[in-house]
Amino acid sequence: MKKLSLILLFTILVSGVIMAQQKPQMDFTKTEHNFGTIKEEMGAVTTQFEFTNTGKSPLIIQRVSASCGCTTPGYTREPVLPGKKGTISAKYSTIARPGKFSKTITVYTNVPDTVYVLRIKGNVTPKK
Repeated sequence: MKKLSLILLFTILVSGVIMAQQKPQMDFTKTEHNFGTIKEEMGAVTTQFEFTNTGKSPLIIQRVSASCGCTTPGYTREPVLPGKKGTISAKYSTIARPGKFSKTITVYTNVPDTVYVLRIKGNVTPKK
């Protein structure tokens, strides 16, 4: 009985290690974008954050949220296979928002215990 328990425990540990090696991994080319100085009359500015799934299983983006309503995120909706690329976009509305800004975009995926945070920043000059 003791031998059977040890074999069962060993099997569970080995399968846990194997499963951990099979998880997806999201690697971004950049995690911050500085728009620099932009004019309020532009209306909106957009950037994209490109990532690669460097893991061993498909990466699924479950949701993406912005730190405020002035930022609209978008993202690759289909699963990203290992070795393939995807994008997260961030559109910032400049209307009635003169001054410096720094906003975050939070990305929730099927990568265990990991939340990704992207940042956009810049300075909006007011209309004349």
